[in-house]
Amino acid sequence: SLLGLCLIAQLLTGLFLAMHYTSDITTAFSSVAHICRDVNYGWLIRNMHANGASFFFICIYLHIGRGLYYGSYLYKETWNIGVILLLLVMMTAFVGYVLPWGQMSFWGATVITNLLSAFPYIGNTLVQWIWGGFSI
Repeated sequence: SLLGLCLIAQLLTGLFLAMHYTSDITTAFSSVAHICRDVNYGWLIRNMHANGASFFFICIYLHIGRGLYYGSYLYKETWNIGVILLLLVMMTAFVGYVLPWGQMSFWGATVITNLLSAFPYIGNTLVQWIWGGFSI
């Protein structure tokens, strides 16, 4: 299946990128630049990983469309598990988007996490808890 192939490609390219990535907030962006510039074919692996994530979501949405067309939503348990998996994949993709820690990553993380502040009473506390402090 296409989703299986996409997942395997994402896992393999992600493992390769993780071998060269530094997760410290001060060096994360530099390590991504190092992967693209200094690691052999690092630029290709990073682009395959980024574009593979987009293709993975295209395949997921096609799968959802097929499920809607054939009435798979009538099987409640199966459909609910699929919705939970979709949310987990979206959260994983968000974390992958934030990892390079460039300007787009920073502001993406700021905007998305601030959406939680809309919850009454606990929203701001929840945002600060996720951030680990007053700011990201």
